[in-house]
Amino acid sequence: MKVCVIGAGVIGCATAYELARQGHDVHLLDAAQAPGLVTSYANGAQLSYSYVEPFASPATLRALPQLLLSRGSAVRLHPRWDWRQWAWGLQFLRACSARQSVRGTAQLLQLAQASRAALAQWMAEEDWSFGFEENGKLVLCPTPQALRQQQRQVAVQAAMGCRQEVLSVRECLDREPALQAAPGLPWAGGVWTRDECIADPHHLCRSLVGSLRQRGGTASFGVVARSFVRHAGRVSAVATDQGGITADAFVLATGPAAGPLAARLGIHLPIQPIKGYSITVPFRGGVARPRASVTDLGRKTVFAPLGTHLRVAAMAEVGATGLDVPADRVRTMVDAVAQTYPGLCDLDAPAVWAGLRPATPTSVPIVGRWRDSNVYLNVGHGALGLTLAAGSAVALAGQMQG
Repeated sequence: MKVCVIGAGVIGCATAYELARQGHDVHLLDAAQAPGLVTSYANGAQLSYSYVEPFASPATLRALPQLLLSRGSAVRLHPRWDWRQWAWGLQFLRACSARQSVRGTAQLLQLAQASRAALAQWMAEEDWSFGFEENGKLVLCPTPQALRQQQRQVAVQAAMGCRQEVLSVRECLDREPALQAAPGLPWAGGVWTRDECIADPHHLCRSLVGSLRQRGGTASFGVVARSFVRHAGRVSAVATDQGGITADAFVLATGPAAGPLAARLGIHLPIQPIKGYSITVPFRGGVARPRASVTDLGRKTVFAPLGTHLRVAAMAEVGATGLDVPADRVRTMVDAVAQTYPGLCDLDAPAVWAGLRPATPTSVPIVGRWRDSNVYLNVGHGALGLTLAAGSAVALAGQMQG
């Protein structure tokens, strides 16, 4: 078929590449001037195949009042006079049950493991360079209570095939010696996952588009999708600011912009933007760099070593829509690096970024055909877009193949 994929973040790029790989005639388009410049540009860089617990959980529900009321909280709510946001919030609260959390974990783990296998196969076939490394991931727990919660989650995921270890503070420092420079930070222990990975999402998007073109696909940038043309009950074209693009099937992979675009087709997507921030800072010369990715649950911050730089991502602002980067958010991340890895990085001029993560109430993305139409959805991946991109692309391509 001729397939038009709208959106060239990591989800759209992966989808377009896999469809071309399966023999379809693919046209990828995006309003940005190049692939991966918006939500996928400088996110946390972790391929978190095992650490996929949904944000909606009993633990989140218990902590919600403190998270929302604390001035220094990493989680903030930006309420709007929009019924969709309030409907999403009610669905989120309903999803904060033990049963739904376990169900969501199982669904996300299955998709994550499919992603691991798909990306490995793609890398075996292609000559890509996007900072991929299997370096393991250490999740630091700030309190004994947080550690017990993680132990319960490790037990749940062990029954689903995950291999993870619960570590003492001493064992955490042995796994990541670079943390020994900050012995005074409040950690009760951690969870180690040996086969977690890192990758640069922007470079992966560029690699995917390059291979798409080599396989005969088309990628158009600076093209804004405005509406759709219907014929005989099906979508025949997408109307853009540069004319119409016809196809046999259309894939919506526009991340946080998916809601308004889908609404023009009469589709209501339960997706809300969750704003996050990152800084990227260079390592100083002559220092022992961290070997593994680290997630500090107390700070809600991730640290991923990407070659000569450290990527630091943090915060979750539900309902935020702007891409401004307040100075206090940058200061919080800079302080986190200074306290976690004293003297490791040059913090004078961090590269800053903000992005909107498109989240469903359950954290489970929406992947597949919309009813009996020729429109397909690949949206709602939240903070796991990089992790789930390859598996979502393969799943959607499989549905399109019938």
